[in-house]
Order: sequence, then C-alpha cells, then structure tokens
Amino acid sequence: MVRRLYDWVLGWAEHPAGVAALAVLAFAESSFFPVPPDVLLIALAMGKPKRSMWFATVCSIGSVVGGVFGYGLGSLFWQALHPYFYAYVPGFTAAKFLYIKALYEKWNFWVVFTAGFTPIPYKVFTVSAGLFGVNFGLFLLASAVSRSARFFLVAGLIWRYGPPIKAFIERYFNLLAILFTVLLIGGFIVIKYAF
Repeated sequence: MVRRLYDWVLGWAEHPAGVAALAVLAFAESSFFPVPPDVLLIALAMGKPKRSMWFATVCSIGSVVGGVFGYGLGSLFWQALHPYFYAYVPGFTAAKFLYIKALYEKWNFWVVFTAGFTPIPYKVFTVSAGLFGVNFGLFLLASAVSRSARFFLVAGLIWRYGPPIKAFIERYFNLLAILFTVLLIGGFIVIKYAF
C-alpha cells in the first residue's frame, strides 16, 4: 500500500497542480499521511532546478502548518481519534507515546527538532506534542527550524548540483540527516556542560 501511495505522490510531479499537491502532501504528512513530502519535492526540483527554493518554501510552510494541525489533533481531539491513529496510521502505538512523553520531559525542543529534521515519523511527534501539552511556541519554533532546514537542504543540493545529486540524496539522505542531528545536538551538549 505504501509503495502505491509513493508512486501516486510521484505522479504529481508531472501535473500542473504539482506545487499545490506538494503543499497538501507536506501538510498531511505532518499529522497522518505516511509518505514524506521529500519524494515530491525532489521530483519537482529535478524538473525545474531554478525553482527549487520556491518548492522548499512551499513544502516548509505546508509542513509547519500541518504540524500545527497535528498539535491541535493531539491537544483537542485525541480521545476521539486515538483508535483510528493506532489502527491505521503507521508509527502510532500506545507504548511509543509513553516513550515520547518521557523524551519531552527531558529534551523538549530537541525532540521536536530531531523528529522534524530526520526520517523519524514527524507526525507522531506533532500529535503527541499537543497531547502532552508541549509549549506551543517552542513546538512551533522547533518545527519551523527543523522542517525548513530539511527541505532547503534537499532543494539547495539539487539547485547547486542538479541531476547527479539526486541519486546521492535518495540513497544517503536518512543517514546524513541522522548524522547532522547527532552532531548538532552533541555540539549543544558540549557547550552546555563544557562552558
């Protein structure tokens, strides 16, 4: 099923409404849809490299607004919606939510940032942030910074290097995103405890 969704998402790259589809996909992926918007972002940027930064902007805004929607779902409607999420949305389990709650209590901003930048399912963190009452301003800042960094990194690489970078991004993006996040958080931990 996910493969069919992936192919369907890629089909929008050739459609005149591809940019609108990118915004909708980025919004939906932040709260319930399983296919990340990077798939369509890469396809659109490869088709029109000079518009890569515009596509990244649309993707970032759609994703952050979708994250706010996910936060609202968790904050206001979780009691009514949780059976649906547990049954139909990949990544949602009661055990995972308890684990995430403990992470929020310890790391707060960094939990949202890490989920927003890496391949970790961001939707689980947007909904759980609302459910657990994470400070909304902090949530919004972490979401905006991490999602924009992720999408502008992809678009910037395509804008700068063109077609040769596509295979590299598709093959190593998850690993590079995790490595960058570990280095970033590690740097802040070093600053906090060394100075």
